[in-house]
Amino acid sequence: MPKQLKTAESTNNTFSLDEKDLAILRILQQNARATVKEISDKVHLSTTPVHERIKRMEETGVIRQYATLLDHSKVKKGLMVICYVSLKQHNKNAGAKFIKSIHELNEVIECYNISGEFDFMLKVVAESMDAYYDFHVNKLSQAENIGHVQSVFVMGVIKQTHVLVY
Repeated sequence: MPKQLKTAESTNNTFSLDEKDLAILRILQQNARATVKEISDKVHLSTTPVHERIKRMEETGVIRQYATLLDHSKVKKGLMVICYVSLKQHNKNAGAKFIKSIHELNEVIECYNISGEFDFMLKVVAESMDAYYDFHVNKLSQAENIGHVQSVFVMGVIKQTHVLVY
């Protein structure tokens, strides 16, 4: 039995990730297109156990999805804005309506429910300041129950990673 290092929870159960699982995850985080053969060579396992481990991590939700990361500026989304949003009313129904409206806004690429002065933090991308202004006035501000929005414009990205397992 592999040595237990970390415990991960899926929606239904708890299971262990050993050193080989973590090594597989490190490789996939750097290159989600790595083949099972390439991974097996790097982690010193045959292809069948590597495939089974990946399948298990997919089925249990450790691996949620595979994605292609884009350079925002090269797809005409060079302006990044962090928006802090507070709601007027704080009840389950009001929050659910706001969350539903956020899912419909393509400019919002991340949304977090946060504590403190604001209720939500949004990561928004737009082509330009004019495009962001249009988004703010004609989309975000039109969402029901918006109390206050504070926009912070990202001047430069210092660190941006998707890597969780080191």
